This record gives sequence, C-alpha cells and structure tokens, in this order.
Amino acid sequence: MDPEYFRSDMCWGTLGTVRPHSNFHPDRDVWELQTALEKKDCGTIVRILTNRNNAQRQVLVKTFEELTQKDLGSEVKRALSGEVEALMLELLMPPLHFEAYRLQMAMAGVGTDEETLLEILCTRTSSELKEIDEVYKKMFKKDLEKELRSETSGDFAKLVVALLNTLVATLNGKKCDATPWIDILTSRDPEHLQKVLDEVEFQTGLFLDEAFDKRFSGDLRLGLKVLVQCIQNPDLYLAKRINIMKAPQTQRVMVSHCEQDLLCIRAAFLKLTGKSLYSTLQRHFKGDLLTALLNICRSED
Repeated sequence: MDPEYFRSDMCWGTLGTVRPHSNFHPDRDVWELQTALEKKDCGTIVRILTNRNNAQRQVLVKTFEELTQKDLGSEVKRALSGEVEALMLELLMPPLHFEAYRLQMAMAGVGTDEETLLEILCTRTSSELKEIDEVYKKMFKKDLEKELRSETSGDFAKLVVALLNTLVATLNGKKCDATPWIDILTSRDPEHLQKVLDEVEFQTGLFLDEAFDKRFSGDLRLGLKVLVQCIQNPDLYLAKRINIMKAPQTQRVMVSHCEQDLLCIRAAFLKLTGKSLYSTLQRHFKGDLLTALLNICRSED
C-alpha cells in the first residue's frame, strides 16, 4: 500500500477510503504507467491506479493521451485480462459514467439484474440520479426511464420508475395494494420515511420484512424490501451486497462507494459478519485482484 496515503491530510474528514494522493505528479505517473503497460507489470498499474482518487485518475487519462497519443483504457485492455482488467477499467471511469455503465450492464443480455438496479436507484440522491440519467443518455443514446420500463414490468416497473399514496391499511387486508407503498417510499425524505415505517411496524405488529413476505411476491417484494433496507440502514444493505464475495458485484459496490462512504460500509460489514472486510477479502480473492481490492478497502478494522 502507498505510504503517501497515510501522510495525506487532504481528505481525512471524508467517509471514503480512497483519497487524493498528496504527492501527485501526473507526468511521472504516466511514464511509470507506460513502462508498466509495455511490460505487462500488473502490480505497478494496480499500485498507481488504486492510490489515486477518481479526479486524479481523470487527469492521468488526459495526460496519458497528451504525452503518448494513446488511450489509457485501451492500453490497460491490451496489457491486462480477466477480473483485474475489469476493475482497472472501472476505476478509470468518471463516477457518473460508472453508475450509468452499471445500470446498463444490469439490463444487458438475457435477464435483468434487478437488485443492482435497486441498489443504485435506492442509494443515490435524486440529484445524483438526475445526473446519472443525463450521462446515461449521452453514453448509450437511450432514455434511461424507457429502458427501465422495457426491462421491468407490472408493479415492480412502477416502483423502479415511480411516485403514488397511503399505508397501514394496505398491510391489514388479505389483498395488498402496492400503489400506496410505491408512492410513499419513493416520494418522501429518509428521515420522514423512517418515522412512517416505525409507525407501520407498531400498528401492524409485524416487521416490514415479514409483512412484505406475506403480502407481496416476486420482484416487487424484492424491490420494497431493498428500498426499506436502504431507508433504514443503507450501509448495512451495501455491506450485505459486498458480502456476496463474488466479482464483479463486490468490486463494483466498493468502487462505487470508495470515495464517499466505504468506511461506514466497512463498519457495518464488521457488525454484520463479526469479521473485517479487509480480512474477508483475503479469504476470497487472490493475486493482483486481491491487491487492488485491499488498496481500495485500505485497512483492517
């Protein structure tokens, strides 16, 4: 791990694990990267790219092209392969592009990865989602809302795209109406929603997970449960996603949150599993991919 990380005082107030490199010299990094790419020296490529924050990586992309007349992403593709190649390419994407890419990947091919869609839609603010929507249109020349509608159906589609009205009565009847849940859960701020959800549990005598299991099914049940988890404890929900311990899911959640709140997710992971994320990664991954993930995670808890 880069010792400069621990000497940096630039970003210690944040809840991210990846911070600006305090001794950042893009020209020097570019020449070191170029040599490493020619030699297929994965260790050096991983060390540099995981020890710079995203803004610095964007400077490296630009500087690399200016000094070598080559595209850094294309050179990484030529030099590396497999999961570590995918991780390095993901680190080179600007954050909004990465989230748009994740949404597109979740809808690509046969079958839709509903939980990845939900993860992004439920853990990002409305302003972030608006920006992601704009970037998605530019990247894929498609309307994100139309894509979501075409890849999902029924009440789940309404939930993924939605806003509607009222609560407790819907869980007490035999037939449950999804409409008010979709409305309230997608149109109120988290602090207000937490009070509403506490009151619903008190009045029904059911934990919401139990209530959703009894009253809903399929993708809608998954969607409502994920949304409530993200309202009640988003760090715990993301810790559960990471705990799947399979690339690319684990690495994509880590990349997505490493500059914002991965320290909080690490703490939730420790509480959830009784083990640190740093140690758990060492039991499930190996080689250069492990080194990269440990650099993103940063330290033992």
